Amino acid sequence: MTDAFDADLAIVGLGPVGATAANLAHAHGLTAVAFDRAPAVEPRPRAIGFDQEAMRTFGGLGLGDALAPHVMPYRPSEYRNLHGQVIKRIDTAPPPHPLGWAPNYVFLQPELEKALRHNLTGAGGVDVRLGTTVTDVRADGEGATVGTVDEAGRRRTVRVRYVLACDGGASGIRSRAGLSLRDLEFDEPWLVVDVLLHPGAGEELPRTNVQYCEPARPSTYVVGPGRLRRWEMMINKDEDPSGMTEPRVVRALLSRWLDPGDYDLWRASAYRFHALVLRQWRAGRLFFLGDAAHMTPPFLAQGMCQGIRDASNLVWKLAAHRHGGAGDGLLDTYQREREPHVLQVTATAKELGRIICERDEVAAAARDATLLAELAAQPRGTVRQSLIPGIHAGFLAADGSPARGGILPQPRVTDSQGRSGLLDEFTGDAFRLVLGEDADLAAAESALRAHEAAGGFPVRLVPLRRFDGPVHRGAYREEVPVLGPWLRAHGCEAVLARPDHYVFGGAQRAAEISELLAAARRRWSSPSSPGTVVE
Repeated sequence: MTDAFDADLAIVGLGPVGATAANLAHAHGLTAVAFDRAPAVEPRPRAIGFDQEAMRTFGGLGLGDALAPHVMPYRPSEYRNLHGQVIKRIDTAPPPHPLGWAPNYVFLQPELEKALRHNLTGAGGVDVRLGTTVTDVRADGEGATVGTVDEAGRRRTVRVRYVLACDGGASGIRSRAGLSLRDLEFDEPWLVVDVLLHPGAGEELPRTNVQYCEPARPSTYVVGPGRLRRWEMMINKDEDPSGMTEPRVVRALLSRWLDPGDYDLWRASAYRFHALVLRQWRAGRLFFLGDAAHMTPPFLAQGMCQGIRDASNLVWKLAAHRHGGAGDGLLDTYQREREPHVLQVTATAKELGRIICERDEVAAAARDATLLAELAAQPRGTVRQSLIPGIHAGFLAADGSPARGGILPQPRVTDSQGRSGLLDEFTGDAFRLVLGEDADLAAAESALRAHEAAGGFPVRLVPLRRFDGPVHRGAYREEVPVLGPWLRAHGCEAVLARPDHYVFGGAQRAAEISELLAAARRRWSSPSSPGTVVE
């Protein structure tokens, strides 16, 4: 039986994760129908931070300039105890930044969502349907039939090859599929408050982000872009979460830092900060992304980043499965790669939350003593991006391959025609064979010809040449050395980078490139991928 498909993908939910997935689908040549039950972007902020990986994804979609007025590099975080003493620091990495962008950003979520959706207006093959609720998803071996109803009550169905459930923590699709979440044992009620400072107000506020590690009420303060400032405050057991959002209550809590006439109250919402992860991220042609698959406490500003990684990891694999002859095993690597990463990031966020949320004064004093000793030994503290892991299983070369599972750096480069830009602007998000400055170009070209003759997937050759030497046609010269030193640190002459910028594996010598590509071809066509899902 031959199905008539309306599109390759149905994307349910057009928040940051779903909208990113829709943009990536267009970039990878997939058609999509994207649904959101709301008729417009939510005007209030929710997430406030994202990292260099997310910004690299947005930059790859051509959104760097559009986002620039609405983002600001994330400031370092100070952990202060009851007495105002700094007990821990989390700092940002100094330049040159390895991915070409600042390590972390604060941002205005409504503006990000508008930019992502606006980018879809000229994206042929992506049909955006707002004010439309998905009522039913019936998946089978070839695809899925998606039932919807719009605001006028009109019911429709679409037939697609794959469904991406990006419908949030209360995912209706997940509930109807009967899929369960693992409880990672973090569940705390918090109040989140966003204010817009009046001109000239807030001069006495901290210039950096602060975690107030105070037993009476643990709190977080974040310096947002422009006039935005955020407070997150733990709700005590004797307090009613619904009553905490009343303006008079919020203003009383903020009076420690601001007078009522200093700001406009933009938002006050009560949340439960959860740590949860879905047991099964894929059910045939149905995939779960973002909060529909996992929820992370906000103490590392990684909640939205996790979902952007999901989209970046999955969409190129769907395109490879749809158009590139990849085996079904490639789709299985989505959970194999993403779940362990999510678990490790969530565990780190929980540990930071444990530091912040200590309610016992005796235990807090012991915590302070331990952290002060650590800070004395390392005054700069922890570099935030050092807390983010690579990937360790899935579509990767064998264990021991150099640079395996890391992220390909992105320097600013000059090409052979004298044009300057970030490396991704020239090479895109394809598979790339990146050669170090001294690698044997002829051997690499020969290996790629053999790869093509064997029916291999397309790979772009990206040779680097020395900073002070001539730039040969098709090669790139780093303006500030980033990628070259990284290759040398890993003992590589070449690496094979995936479309999501993670490294499949490396070759210590040019003679090993042929086997590296052959290993990738074997993984590509595998009906089932190596490795096991984390239980």
